[in-house]
Amino acid sequence: MRRMETILAIPGLLLASVAEHAVERDMTHLMTQYILQLAVIMLAARMGGFLVKRYLNGPAALGELAAGMAIGPCALGAWHIPGWGALFPPVAGIFPVSTELYALATLASIVLLFLSGLETDLRVFLHYSVAGIVVGTGGLLASFFLGAWCALLFNVADSLMDPSALFMGAMATATSVSLPARILSEKRKMASPEGVTILAAAVFDDVLGIIALAIIVGMSKTMASGAVMDWGKISVVAVKSIGFWLILMAAGLLLARHIARVLKLLRSPNTIAAICFGLALLLAGISEMAGLAMIIGAYIMGLSLSGTDLVYELQEQLQGVYDFIIPVFFCVMGMLVNFAAMKGLIFFGLVYTVMCIISKVAGCGIPALFMKFTPRGAFRVGAGMVPRAEVTLIVAGIGLSAGYIGPNLFGVAVMMAMLTTVAAPPMILSAFRGGSGVRGEETAQEQELSTAVLTFPSADMAEFICARITRAFRNEEFFVHMLDSDVPTYQIRKEDMAFSIVQDDVHITISMPLQYEHVGRLIVLEEVLALKDLLDSAKDMQSPDQMGTDLVSNLFV
Repeated sequence: MRRMETILAIPGLLLASVAEHAVERDMTHLMTQYILQLAVIMLAARMGGFLVKRYLNGPAALGELAAGMAIGPCALGAWHIPGWGALFPPVAGIFPVSTELYALATLASIVLLFLSGLETDLRVFLHYSVAGIVVGTGGLLASFFLGAWCALLFNVADSLMDPSALFMGAMATATSVSLPARILSEKRKMASPEGVTILAAAVFDDVLGIIALAIIVGMSKTMASGAVMDWGKISVVAVKSIGFWLILMAAGLLLARHIARVLKLLRSPNTIAAICFGLALLLAGISEMAGLAMIIGAYIMGLSLSGTDLVYELQEQLQGVYDFIIPVFFCVMGMLVNFAAMKGLIFFGLVYTVMCIISKVAGCGIPALFMKFTPRGAFRVGAGMVPRAEVTLIVAGIGLSAGYIGPNLFGVAVMMAMLTTVAAPPMILSAFRGGSGVRGEETAQEQELSTAVLTFPSADMAEFICARITRAFRNEEFFVHMLDSDVPTYQIRKEDMAFSIVQDDVHITISMPLQYEHVGRLIVLEEVLALKDLLDSAKDMQSPDQMGTDLVSNLFV
């Protein structure tokens, strides 16, 4: 009897074994495909970014987006490869890409917002709070209402309370600060009144935009549950969202220094960076559980830690992660564009882009007129707030994943981000031609720039001294931020002092406000004198030839 049972069990065991091997083969195939997808994404993103920076003198993000659109499931990625199939097969559902790729893009958005929070100088943030709030709020309100109104005008939303209209408004609000900062630094306008106002307003614009996103997500989820929104319910959602933001922000600021003190006991930069990023992920998850977006928690964590002495170490440790994952983020966002779904919305996308440009120029420029700026200066401030990029794409991704906007409107958002990024540089360069944009000759004179150029015998020496100078500014409690530029460019701020340093081959160019010229020159002079002492002490060193002889001879001992 037992022998019969054993015989009967054999087919079942064979079937189970075959099924198990089939699952293993299927898993191996999926993992191989995922690795190949990442390889193609990395290569395409890097090449796209390189080509745009080298030959079009534009931001790398533009090339990474375009590369994603080219290799996505709605373009070349759907082509059939003999013996394999499509490398990026279209996926049924909201996203045309796989869940794994979108999860990687979501992780990248958390990294991006965490580092954006770290780069925010709270002291400068508070010092320029008046101008920043006035200009930033004006731009946010104008962008939101013109963006939402544009959705109504083209019948892609039924009312202003429609989630589609709300997200079209939210996507129009975010400003990309990296592009205008790079242009202003290269043109030595970073320390100008308009330059400082643009940077301060962009910071407030991000903060206010994230708070607005929290409110919009809360309203959209309430309406998705079937509830009818009125002003009373809107007020409740707004109070909850802002209250959650304030509680997390207050807790982060109060605990940040204590967290930093404990982490420094570990004496391991890698461990400290990993724990801080883990906290950012934790806060991102808590934000999502509270009904808000994950990027809100990540930004709050970064903003909280920006006031500690860990900030530079965290930026350095996470730079490698940033360099890897951010190009992937822009590329995957481009892959989400569904060209077929956008059919018939190209004109709407162009009008929406024009409205987004006008809303920033007018919404930020008009309030700037009341902040001692002339019409020329106000136009400069407005033009500097035009470009959109990463935050716009993140907001669009949130709306797409939740079903509040469709693939058609997501494509419009990508179009707007790309076109405003292309239009911004010539607008900014044109706006900053001419004289002062500030009322009153005394104010304009105070903000004149002084430039010092240091020349060294080699690029290595210039790079070494540039690193020492930026470290000296950090030791004096200045906020030093390296911009994304073809040449090493640093933005240095403390209270109302703003300097810029550009290291181009053997030259170091330092731009300083005339009224604070003595501060910058004194810090640089101390480093030059320290270099002289270093070179003098180098004369007492053993000769390099003798060192080489000793090293080689020791190999044969």
